[in-house]
Amino acid sequence: MSGIVADTHAIVWYFVEPVRLSANARALIEQTALAGEAIYVSAISIIEICYLVDKGRLSAMVLQRVVNALRDANAAVEIIPVDLDVALALPRIARADVPDMPDRIIAATALHLNVPLISRDRQIRATGIHTIW
Repeated sequence: MSGIVADTHAIVWYFVEPVRLSANARALIEQTALAGEAIYVSAISIIEICYLVDKGRLSAMVLQRVVNALRDANAAVEIIPVDLDVALALPRIARADVPDMPDRIIAATALHLNVPLISRDRQIRATGIHTIW
């Protein structure tokens, strides 16, 4: 399988504030989309975005943009469920290294799909998981 997994902040910034992405992350996301490959988003990222909207930390417009892209058959963005395969990849990421469960799920999604993860999260990047930032 080819493509990339975008961490929650990466997909939000891609749609709302692309200048916040690193040059490497932005270039890889754009190259992936142009190549017709998938930009995978874990379902947990949508839950996180809903939570941040509920807390007032993100506007509802952010959620709507991401959902619109996920529903657009022509967009490169594709949702990945938190399923048995992702759950079974979780033990490959030590809780001591990445204590936040949504972050572990996103990292496990990248491991399960065997694709790079776009993330600036230092804890995830320190695990040795193939990350781009």
